[in-house]
Amino acid sequence: MKRIVALIFLLIFIPKINAQEYFPNNEGVQNRNNNYTAFINAKIFVTPTQIIEKGTLLIQNGKVIAAGNSVNIPKNTITVNLEGKSIYPSFIDMYTSFGMDKPKKTEGNRQSQSYDTKREGYYWNEHIRSEVNAYDNFNYDQPKAEELLKAGFGVVGTHLQDGIARGTGSLIALNNIDKTNRLLTAKISNHFGFTRSVTSNQAYPSSLMGMMALLRQVNHDLKWYKNGNSENKDLSLAALSENEKLIQIFATEDKLNSLRASKIAKEFGLNYIMKGIGNEFERIEEIKKTNAQFIIPINFPEAYDVSDPNQANQMELTDLRFWNQAPTNLKVLTDNGVVFALTTDKLKKIEDFRTNLLSAIKYGFDKTKALEALTTVPALLLGKSNEIGSLKNGNYANFIITSGEIFNEETRIYENWVQGSKYVVNDIDIKDIRGEYDLTIAGKKYKWKITGEIATLKSEVNTADSKKLSSKLSISNNWISNVLKSTDSTQTTFTRLIGYIEDIKTLSGKAILFNGNEVKWSANKTAPFVKPIDSLKVQKNNTIMPTTFPNVAFGNAKQLTAETLLFKNATVWTNEKEGILEETDVLVKNGKISAIGKNISDASATIVDAKGKHLTSGIIDEHSHIAISNGVNEGGHNSSAEVTIQDVVNSEDINIYRELAGGVTTSQLLHGSANPIGGQSAIVKWKWGQAADEMLYKNQPKFIKFALGENVKQSNWGNINPTRFPQTRMGVEQVFTDYFQRAKEYDLAWKNYNSKKGKANAPRVDLDLQTVAEILNKERFISCHSYIQSEILMLMNVAEKFNFRVNTFTHILEGYKVADKMKEHGVGASTFSDWWAYKFEVNDAIPYNGPIMHNAGLVVAYNSDDAEMSRRLNQEAAKAVKYGDISEEEAWKFVTLNPAKLLHIDDKVGSIKVGKDADIVLWNNNPLSIYAKVEKTIIEGVVYYDTQKDEQQRVAIAQERNELIGQLLQEKNKGANTQEPKRKEKKEYHCDSVELE
Repeated sequence: MKRIVALIFLLIFIPKINAQEYFPNNEGVQNRNNNYTAFINAKIFVTPTQIIEKGTLLIQNGKVIAAGNSVNIPKNTITVNLEGKSIYPSFIDMYTSFGMDKPKKTEGNRQSQSYDTKREGYYWNEHIRSEVNAYDNFNYDQPKAEELLKAGFGVVGTHLQDGIARGTGSLIALNNIDKTNRLLTAKISNHFGFTRSVTSNQAYPSSLMGMMALLRQVNHDLKWYKNGNSENKDLSLAALSENEKLIQIFATEDKLNSLRASKIAKEFGLNYIMKGIGNEFERIEEIKKTNAQFIIPINFPEAYDVSDPNQANQMELTDLRFWNQAPTNLKVLTDNGVVFALTTDKLKKIEDFRTNLLSAIKYGFDKTKALEALTTVPALLLGKSNEIGSLKNGNYANFIITSGEIFNEETRIYENWVQGSKYVVNDIDIKDIRGEYDLTIAGKKYKWKITGEIATLKSEVNTADSKKLSSKLSISNNWISNVLKSTDSTQTTFTRLIGYIEDIKTLSGKAILFNGNEVKWSANKTAPFVKPIDSLKVQKNNTIMPTTFPNVAFGNAKQLTAETLLFKNATVWTNEKEGILEETDVLVKNGKISAIGKNISDASATIVDAKGKHLTSGIIDEHSHIAISNGVNEGGHNSSAEVTIQDVVNSEDINIYRELAGGVTTSQLLHGSANPIGGQSAIVKWKWGQAADEMLYKNQPKFIKFALGENVKQSNWGNINPTRFPQTRMGVEQVFTDYFQRAKEYDLAWKNYNSKKGKANAPRVDLDLQTVAEILNKERFISCHSYIQSEILMLMNVAEKFNFRVNTFTHILEGYKVADKMKEHGVGASTFSDWWAYKFEVNDAIPYNGPIMHNAGLVVAYNSDDAEMSRRLNQEAAKAVKYGDISEEEAWKFVTLNPAKLLHIDDKVGSIKVGKDADIVLWNNNPLSIYAKVEKTIIEGVVYYDTQKDEQQRVAIAQERNELIGQLLQEKNKGANTQEPKRKEKKEYHCDSVELE
């Protein structure tokens, strides 16, 4: 169907491009202009690096015929003398929504979501809209075109910015004269993004990790579909297949999302051009390693109005710093060899583009690179270098005529020619009459001063005895008009001056006096115009704050490295058979625990006096939801096994630093509990300042979150009845049984295929079932959110039916009731120390739960499930001593060795043993004491938290805030636009947090 539509479009539209001569024209005479036009004596930028002084540009029929110093000008050529002026290729913006109507948002909220598609013949997910084509929805927007033309743009790429797979974009020439030639390419690009379609209420995906999983599934399905395995026609997949060879543009809108999109591109051998957001400088090393090309906006934030100290105190340092650093992004990208084009996207006003670009240049962005980013680079990225982006022979005659160097603040754009059609921005023939004159009207002498901008002149006229007259000056097509009036309010007499400007040194014309008499006037220039210097605006650049790792408060000035450390005379909690050792030395070398004992020495080591202090292994939080970007739950399906937290680790969450300050070195980041089968986990080490991928525990065991209870059956999702299955605890069991049976059959189908490769069609890759099959094959472990004993027993029974065991019940607040059954099954427990009665299904919780399960022989850990609690898990461990009479040494294992065992990483972490990772914490007191504070937190030999350094950073942060606030106050004094300070509310995720409302 789409091909038919495209064919009809081409039959209707394309003939107009080359066949104007035989199309009827009822709007006027039909006389095609085939004349040449030559622009002579201009400084011509054929490309940003190929420049012709006093050259000639020859054009005909919308194309460049020649550019050079010795161009042969044919007879009857229209010649335009541009002496003192410059010609540049018109700019290209390859990322816009020009001519696209904004998609209408579907009414509804979380309770009115649909879980299955209502479309037929398309992909099963409505946020995949690859069948959409920009040219089907395009309407030329002349007012918007004029804004772009005034800014120097001649060509734009446009598409519908809606959905995850957004369909194709078109390439449009901003030709306000000849509408038949506007469409340069109907399908130039294929677009993707990390946003849902506003036109659909389909619940899945509701999170960033769900969007990444969906993109993976789409790419698997595309391959399967192309191989002819589908029995049904899918217009969305067919469109993706058809558009594979177009340039692929991914709107990431964030530096970390660019890294995520790059990850998908690498997995599937794709080449995405990333549309960024302007914060790429903050992670430039990782950005550079992607080898991706970018489209970069320059919507720098306005200065904050911090004149109210109370409002200023609400501002995050991150926002203050970004305002200061944003103009350096283009320079940083250039210095690091990242190829990028510029876009007007995200600007409130197109006219701000030039202002912001000049600001970037002021902060070191190279002018030649700036011109390339607007001309040759986008042309190259679009594959259109032989048509646009330069003034080479045969290219479209798209160029701008300027008064001088394009990136000079005083330079004016006179004309913007697109496909040989002229658009006037400013009158090129206007004469600059600014200056001081002796004015004579009918023999009477005056002093006349003309200032302001050339197009918006200001006039000041004084009599010989220095009395000021009201003066209203205007100029049009070099005709001057000035209306004079006495400032005496008792007089209402006017004198009107008119004249044509021939010589800017001597002006003259006729004056009509208040009595109607006509007389002559003349004005002789006595002094040239000198632009006044605004002392407030002539300031040196703001001091740019250094970028830290990460670029937030308490970020490191440089990337940290491992050290050789020797702790002397510490009380060492080994968590091994040696127990707690007094007055003991521990040597850390090459990221490992190298030696434990007395009187250890190492000449290369930094000595740490630990006498009277306690050295422990790092705390491990088995259940955390911090440092996750854009959604902890993917509740759009009753199983979301295909999603993974590893995709969305937020390496810049300040909670990471706070965890380190509390002695936490390792956490398992879990999917929430919105559905029975949740997503895959991420085990991370909190390497503050490193990239997210560097935080991931190397070769980590595979885990997945399951859930039981109220959340999964949507008991607490509001009064409007949700529609997703299951709605009862019985239904939850059926979901598990159904998925395990289907996964078993899926796995068998693949095993059969792999044993007979080449003799049968491959089964469809199903990332959801593939992950569940890993559980059956004992390759992935379950951490299950649980409360009620009946459900705990149910899941163990289901697991045993399918011949595997549950690894961990987390929360498990009724575990004390079934500890014997859990021991028999072989499952561990990760519980709260003393949470109870915070909702109905935990009414039977008791603080003795952990000790009872421990005494029954289970591996028991205490977890946080909370950003604040994870900072004091040492105190949570102490509650096992209080409530269960557990020994201090065993209680400490509840937050160190035991969670390591549950996560199957106790071979590397969880205790202080020679050969294990040097993930250790130095405390000033017994770690179970409420008075204990962390002095150092070390991961693999790197000191990621140090209390002395922390104190220094607090002072530095206060000083930086003060300096930035001073800069902002100065900006306001200069008259810069400002915005109201706003405090950003930090979203803390919990098990039941749902991103989509």
